[in-house]
Amino acid sequence: MNKQSNNNLSVAGDFWTDYSKLVIKSGVLQKNVKWHIHWLQEFADFIKGKSLRACAVEDARRFLAYLSGKNRIQDWQVEQAKNALLIVYRDMFNASWSSQIADMSFKITHSEIKQAGRECEDIHFQDELPPPEIISAYQGIFEKLRTEIRYRHYSIRTEKTYEQWILRFLHYHKQKPAEQILAADVKSYLDYLAETRNVAASTQNQALNAIVFLYEQVLDRKIGEIGDFIRAKRPKRLPVVLTRDEVNRLLDNLPDTCALMAGLLYGSGLRLMECIRLRTKDIDFEQRQVLVRDGKGQKDRITMLPRRFHDQLKEQIAYAKKLHEKDLSDGYGDTYIWPSLARKYKNASREWIWQYVFPADRLSVDPRTKEVRRHHIHETVLQRAVNKAASKTGLTKKVSCHTLRHSFATHLLEGGYDIRTVQVLLGHSDVSTTMIYTHVLNTPGLAVRSPVD
Repeated sequence: MNKQSNNNLSVAGDFWTDYSKLVIKSGVLQKNVKWHIHWLQEFADFIKGKSLRACAVEDARRFLAYLSGKNRIQDWQVEQAKNALLIVYRDMFNASWSSQIADMSFKITHSEIKQAGRECEDIHFQDELPPPEIISAYQGIFEKLRTEIRYRHYSIRTEKTYEQWILRFLHYHKQKPAEQILAADVKSYLDYLAETRNVAASTQNQALNAIVFLYEQVLDRKIGEIGDFIRAKRPKRLPVVLTRDEVNRLLDNLPDTCALMAGLLYGSGLRLMECIRLRTKDIDFEQRQVLVRDGKGQKDRITMLPRRFHDQLKEQIAYAKKLHEKDLSDGYGDTYIWPSLARKYKNASREWIWQYVFPADRLSVDPRTKEVRRHHIHETVLQRAVNKAASKTGLTKKVSCHTLRHSFATHLLEGGYDIRTVQVLLGHSDVSTTMIYTHVLNTPGLAVRSPVD
């Protein structure tokens, strides 16, 4: 905070006292007042010495747009900053334009689309992002899209990914309104992805799913016969598998919490997000079971809980409980549960059994409901730790979190377990998906002795 902006804000002797009272009166908790003050100070710095009273609505709009474009600033923080400005201009200065602050929307920004792009596999063409005026023109469609997605209980990842693909698709046909785009236009875009952008088959399928959802569920009309479009080639790749020794070396080079999570990926065959989203009620130490709720395809399954990690897991759960008790004493303690369940059982989200086994270090704001909660740890924490540990260990294989799940399946088959058992433990719908691990075991020619030997 520079001296100029401090002087700017100290024109009225009791400015901060009066402002703090208004913030509390608006319903903000006492402990969060400091953050409203922080954003107002940031705004004072942003306007570069200009008097707060002399500001216009454009100054507020530019500031909030600036915040929404910064990667380290979350959506809920932009909303908090908007509320800070609203209180000072509506309740303190009685500015005639203050009501416009509440209507400012930064729901779809370049930073959000870039983030969605990072979460979407094999998307490396950020040059197609439309300008802000194009984005705002599609706000009505995206409001309907969110409503339909949330009605079907799709994950927020799916929501962000569908938004990204639909925005790219509509911008590709920017000369036409969405209602006038035909099946031939869909085909041309899919051909463009395969021919010009050389995307992976899974990426092209993801784009097609998003477009079909837009027309059939949001716009409520059939696309029609798309015809034979150019299919992106799906490469046939075998999974990367670590030896038992390599797995142990990897786990030894991970920090405690990450080592436990990685151990569950390998020891229980969990997917990354299945592990991250474990709740305390899903762990059964007596029967040595892990109950995977709402896994891929919204399916539940039971898998084994390795005895090796019992003590570490109990310590982690004790830590999570202590954190939850602190949240409750601070007036928080909620966690995400299904909206229908939250309506039926009002206090379920605060109960211990629903808390995450691997909670985040800090509270966050739910991007959908705007409620302050403690969510689970972010998956990138484990991904980065595994990548760093693999490098430190000196492994020459391309290692990811999913490599541990591949190793789980392969080592079970090596141990003589039948493929049907492995299929159930992995949660595969079709045994043909599990069969790929038999190719790792029985690659033709590996038993043949080389003539050079």
